[in-house]
Amino acid sequence: MSHVCQNTRMPTRVHEFVWPDRAVIGTIGVPGARTFYLQVRTGKQLVSIALEKQQSAQLAEKIDEILDELITLEGNPFSIPTGTPIELVDNDQLDAVDEQFRAGAMTLGWDPTTAQVVIEAYPVTEVDAEEDQPLEDSGEVPEMLLVRMPVGSARAFAKRTREVVGAGRPACPLCGYPVDPDGHACTLPEA
Repeated sequence: MSHVCQNTRMPTRVHEFVWPDRAVIGTIGVPGARTFYLQVRTGKQLVSIALEKQQSAQLAEKIDEILDELITLEGNPFSIPTGTPIELVDNDQLDAVDEQFRAGAMTLGWDPTTAQVVIEAYPVTEVDAEEDQPLEDSGEVPEMLLVRMPVGSARAFAKRTREVVGAGRPACPLCGYPVDPDGHACTLPEA
């Protein structure tokens, strides 16, 4: 469901997903030229936002950190899985991708009232260097993605994301840089 939040500057279109049917990171393209997407679906509502590979990796890492920390809380009322529940594994391809926006700032949190991990993603914005304020002369309504997912789905999301990130180009065993399919010129300094 998309709705508009009012603020003092300009209304923001919020693409909100509460208990989504599907929330995954996936890619389009070949290793070395992949575009990463966070795709969320509930019923017929589908939103895809582009991410950097590093944003995807950090998102998975931070989700696992939040869930692992919750497990250690004394008197923890939440049933946090230590691994991915098998019934929540999702290895399917992305649905048809129509990029909503490219993610810039992202936040990650925990809502104890609903026992959900909360992801907020905002588009990359151009900033006026002199005033350090976002440029708003395009006439476009700012937007954001808000995803609330239960703990089991969050574990599955993090696991899949780590696998997708790790499926890229292999690293050179000598220098550590990615090896392209058409070769690699290792630039190790001479000993």
